[in-house]
Amino acid sequence: MQILEKGAEPTVDILKRNHVTVLGSGQRTIIFGHGFGCDQEMWRLVAPRFADRFRVVLFDYVGSGRSALDQYDPVKYADLQGYASDLLDVMEALELEKSIFVGHSVSSMIGALASIRRPDLFSHLIMVGPSPRYLNDLPEYYGGFDREDIDELLEMMQLNFSGWAGYMAPAAMKNTERAELAEELEQQFASRDPQIARQFAEVTFYCDCRDMLSQVTVPTLILQCAEDSIAPLEVGDFLHSSLHGSTLNRMTAKGHYPQLSQPDETFSRIDEYLTVL
Repeated sequence: MQILEKGAEPTVDILKRNHVTVLGSGQRTIIFGHGFGCDQEMWRLVAPRFADRFRVVLFDYVGSGRSALDQYDPVKYADLQGYASDLLDVMEALELEKSIFVGHSVSSMIGALASIRRPDLFSHLIMVGPSPRYLNDLPEYYGGFDREDIDELLEMMQLNFSGWAGYMAPAAMKNTERAELAEELEQQFASRDPQIARQFAEVTFYCDCRDMLSQVTVPTLILQCAEDSIAPLEVGDFLHSSLHGSTLNRMTAKGHYPQLSQPDETFSRIDEYLTVL
């Protein structure tokens, strides 16, 4: 039994809390962050390919995958800063510094927020299908969704979670000729805790990170997917113009999950960027 002094907080094993996986033993570290509704398994076709040259780190945000669900705090995770704290906790627990962070979807903004708080821990950011704001703010900004669209999705999650998963997965995945991809994503969505997933969805789709982009000092690669219903082309252009020192790379992969639909292209685009660093 752990005996604590009065007022002391219990020590949390971060590596277990966030189900941290470490591959390889290279001099440089590359850490992969998953998006909403998923877990580190989303990177299984890409991340291990870097293990011959990098120390590869994967993890699950609290509330996702095989993380410790009893550590989920709805107050902490009421905005993206709570998830940025998860990322920084993992990096500090592993004593990482000047690492490359690859974030998919909302994890791109989580990585950006974390890099603002601790720029010493990051050498580069790689954003896959990122968006700083999913809601439209017309005429100045097009994010792809009207408020009513998100309100309806959140209501569907509340009333029929499995139905929401079945609707959202094929819409986000695209690649209709490969039904197995949407089926896997649907299973990922449906396996989440409904209450936690709904709060994460609300935090994700209502976030507005546009004002903080000027504070990001880490060089950034933006990987923009084709026919992405979650992060349209206009969003990639906006990010590229807002992030100092960014590179915009348009992929041929369709949909919002190129690490599943086109893992070869996803790996090669990241690898090409890293080889010139």
